[in-house]
Amino acid sequence: MDRLECDRMFVAVVETGTFAAAAERLGRSSGQASKLVSRLEAELGVRLLNRTTRAVSATEAGRAYFERIRPLLDEFESLDLSIRDSAQQPRGRLRLTAPQSFGTGELVPALNVFATRYPEIELDVGFTDRVVNLVDEGFDMAVRIGRLADTSLVARRLCDVRIMLVASCDYLDAHGEPEMPEDVTRHACVIDTNIREPNRWVFGNGKGGTVVVPVNGRVRYSDPSACLRAAEAGLGLAHLPAFVAGAALEAGRVRRILPAFEPEPLGLHAVYPHSRHLAAKVRALVDFLVERYQGRPPWEKA
Repeated sequence: MDRLECDRMFVAVVETGTFAAAAERLGRSSGQASKLVSRLEAELGVRLLNRTTRAVSATEAGRAYFERIRPLLDEFESLDLSIRDSAQQPRGRLRLTAPQSFGTGELVPALNVFATRYPEIELDVGFTDRVVNLVDEGFDMAVRIGRLADTSLVARRLCDVRIMLVASCDYLDAHGEPEMPEDVTRHACVIDTNIREPNRWVFGNGKGGTVVVPVNGRVRYSDPSACLRAAEAGLGLAHLPAFVAGAALEAGRVRRILPAFEPEPLGLHAVYPHSRHLAAKVRALVDFLVERYQGRPPWEKA
């Protein structure tokens, strides 16, 4: 019986409150649990636990020892896992959540490359615009766009996401092109009802601030890709993320309007819960996404 086994058993007894529960946690018998703690007390020359027929509790010395040894055991476990992971191919099930439009339109091709590169990782990806609670719902990580409010998560910024105003040449030829953000309110607008305030579009004011323009239109879709197709059909202006509009801009199906008045870009982030040890599968995906999106992201061609 080595000292580490004794320390682990002592910590388990303090945390569970009984030798039986501690023994079950560590896969030992109750008799072995008692012997391990007694061995530790003998080596330290001090009683760590008060034992009665009804309960087990830490002595003053035992509580002080527990407070010091518990974080050391955590560090040891983290080091052990880190070394094991570094020597092995990342593997296991990885649960990821991502926004619907970005996920299905842009992220899927990237994840397919990742899945080919890491054949031992099983991807389980959910696409939703709802902000998922990663811990409560059992997700390993998320890809999110925008300003992050949850400070309990670790966030890696991947790149900027610009929001741009676009319209087809046919529409602009027929109705003219707005010269200032305030002009947009007089145009037909294709409304994305999936955003928080669909009838209020935010622009930069050219001086580092913002201006909010009220908009309206007879075509309303709860998906930015559908809004883009409506704009391509000449039904009005659309206010869209660059990853949605990029291919249409490059192909000339729509034209970018008021580029000098675009709002501050949003951030694309990979987020995951705080942990002493980041699982190799999560680290692999985060590093892959950083590599893919750093600098000029794939959709920024126009």
